[in-house]
Amino acid sequence: MSIDRESNVNEDSTAGKGRVVILSAARTKIERELLNRWCNSADVPAEYRGPGRPDVLDLDSRVLASTLSDRTDDPLLLPVRVVWLPSERDGARRARFSDVLALTNPRNPNVLIQKWLVGRSSDRYRIVVAAPARLDDLREQLAAEEHGRVPDAASLARYVTRRAVVALERAERAVIGDRYKVPRLVAAQIMDQPSFRRRLDTISTDEHLSRDEVDARARDALDELVAVQSRLVTDLFTQAMRPLHSSAWTVHADDSGLESLRELNRTHPLVFLPSHRSYADAFVLGSILADHDFPGNHLMGGANLTFWPIGPIARRTGTVFIRRSFGNDTVYKAALEEYFAFLLSKRFNLEWYFEGGRTRTGKLRRPRYGLLNYVANAIRSGRVDDAMLVPVSITYEGLAEVAAVAAEQTGAPKKPEGLRWLANYARNQQRSAGNVYVQFGTPLSMRAQLAAGGDPDLSDSWAEEGAAPDPAVREGLQRKAMQKVAFEVAVGINRTTPVTVNSLVTLALLGVRDRALTLDEVRAVVAPVRSYLDARGAPQGEVGLLDHEGGLAQVLAALTDAGVVTTYSGGDEAVYSIQPGQHLVAAFYRNSGIHWFVNRSILELAVLFVHEHPSDNPVLTAWYEAKKLRDLLKFEFFFPDRDTFESELRAEVELLVPEWEWGTPLPSEGRALNALVEGGLFMSHRTLRSLFDAQLVVAERLARRDPTLEVDRDAFLDECVAVGRQMLLQGRLHGSESVSSELFATALELARNRGLLDRDDDSVAQKRREFASQLLAVGERVALAESLDVSNRKAER
Repeated sequence: MSIDRESNVNEDSTAGKGRVVILSAARTKIERELLNRWCNSADVPAEYRGPGRPDVLDLDSRVLASTLSDRTDDPLLLPVRVVWLPSERDGARRARFSDVLALTNPRNPNVLIQKWLVGRSSDRYRIVVAAPARLDDLREQLAAEEHGRVPDAASLARYVTRRAVVALERAERAVIGDRYKVPRLVAAQIMDQPSFRRRLDTISTDEHLSRDEVDARARDALDELVAVQSRLVTDLFTQAMRPLHSSAWTVHADDSGLESLRELNRTHPLVFLPSHRSYADAFVLGSILADHDFPGNHLMGGANLTFWPIGPIARRTGTVFIRRSFGNDTVYKAALEEYFAFLLSKRFNLEWYFEGGRTRTGKLRRPRYGLLNYVANAIRSGRVDDAMLVPVSITYEGLAEVAAVAAEQTGAPKKPEGLRWLANYARNQQRSAGNVYVQFGTPLSMRAQLAAGGDPDLSDSWAEEGAAPDPAVREGLQRKAMQKVAFEVAVGINRTTPVTVNSLVTLALLGVRDRALTLDEVRAVVAPVRSYLDARGAPQGEVGLLDHEGGLAQVLAALTDAGVVTTYSGGDEAVYSIQPGQHLVAAFYRNSGIHWFVNRSILELAVLFVHEHPSDNPVLTAWYEAKKLRDLLKFEFFFPDRDTFESELRAEVELLVPEWEWGTPLPSEGRALNALVEGGLFMSHRTLRSLFDAQLVVAERLARRDPTLEVDRDAFLDECVAVGRQMLLQGRLHGSESVSSELFATALELARNRGLLDRDDDSVAQKRREFASQLLAVGERVALAESLDVSNRKAER
């Protein structure tokens, strides 16, 4: 009777080893009658039949405490239960809202309906038999968990009950499907964990609190955290939420890897880490996993969604609401960490959005490490052998909520979630927004990633040295290892994120400063970009639509209906441009696939730098400039280590000049530049300009400030938004997508990383001016790339 190890009882194990004791998990008189009838029938498996009638005991810890503790015959304990099933509809047995309207739960019908079903619908119930266990084995296992302490009757009875309940859940899933894997008695199991009790003892001593008070706070924290999953609510919630995405999008899921994930899930817990672009992400992913009979994930969510009725309902479908901040509450932290370890040790799958919130720009945000640390701690402590991290890319062609996200970047307040917000969201979801693409990256072993990152608790190198680092060094090594893990997850997401038709079209329209383009001009920009993506082997959405007659016009019409593009049809032919005030929305769609062009853009700017600054060693000069550009963008994108980055740039050069081989001299800057021009594709002004423009705003505002004064982050970002608008009106910024508090915040982090916010450094003022000068020079080079872009010149004709 275990959730994580199979029973070792074989068919001959009943001989000479005591009687069989059936643990009857009956909840009603009808169920008790059904189980008693089964116990005296030929339906009992032959290996569990003895010479006489088996003993039958209620699966109740109070009953077991008085009946099992004195037994010396080591009985075989066999849990059994009645499982009730919904009617079969369309090949599936799921509860419907019609069941609720009839005031019944088909998975837990009342006594009258049970009686009716027994007499008239025998396909609606099953007797399930769980894996048995020997009483002596359970005693020994409990004693081992208690570090040798002989368990008393009450603790043994609770232990047997929990193990029997879990075993019955496993047996029940064989009947109803893995989708309904539901944890039971979680808080009680955690409170009984010896390691958790010892931790609470330490907290009680260190903080001079009574043990009763610490226990009470721990129970309150677990009651707040533990998701009380309901199979009925899961069915109904899935049914109710499906229209929120099925009406808006056609879902394209790469389910080729789901079968291997299912096989992996038999031995390891899965931690799904999706990109976060929409409130609908969890519904889209949950629906796909449900359709493939995966158990429901425990979704880690923030307290902002606890409002009625979403909060109480979501909690009953597996959502774990975690406080945004719990400061020095050591009891809450201990309960949360123990809850994580419990779920992982029982192979319950987890899900959260490691960016910490929805992306505001369309790119992946910098990761948050808090929850990943809990997974790492469970592995470091030996509570869990390993967990498999599953990168998940969720990419939308259209999102109604992007307009609100864009407005927040220019100073609009975020609207609080509530019933009115939910009603508006549901109403907006009734419009078709194209496709949504869900791709699963290669699963990553958390243990292997931590070890490769140099985690001192898991790395072989530290084990060989035989000495643990001091606490400060240990913490630093663990932090670096965690950064490595997060980087690999982000790369896994980006590697599977497709470029959509909307991404391509907005890329074209944003690259020409508020100028309208004809269909042929948009096509002239998009064609070489698609050729480049094909050469890179980059995943793409339904871009084949652009090859069909009228396909591009259809995409532009959809963007026009969504208010992102404006169409003027009063002249000889229709022309298209970004709708005024919608540049940040358009940039969101463009940026969803922008990472595929970053290395190409860096190479372009490095080649142009060599062209402007001839040297005896153009390879070294170009490489040095590429590293400087990479450093400017390291808070915007996920770059690999220097050696890998160099090899990626080699691949870009080989695409540019196919006949060139690494190890031979780099083609002259003139030849490389000619290849860029003749190829008809410059990307840097389309992909990186808004980022460099935002950095320029931050750099110039810092250069004008007294370096001895502290920078108030929020006030400074507001100042950047205001001055950015001014610079846009002056023509110093290319487009209004540069005026973004999100981009300014990332640029400020870059400045902090460069020491430009230090107040005790006499050279800071000069460094700030040099930073601004560097960005001005980069901006001029980006403008040169734009002037050389063949597709731009075709669009201008």
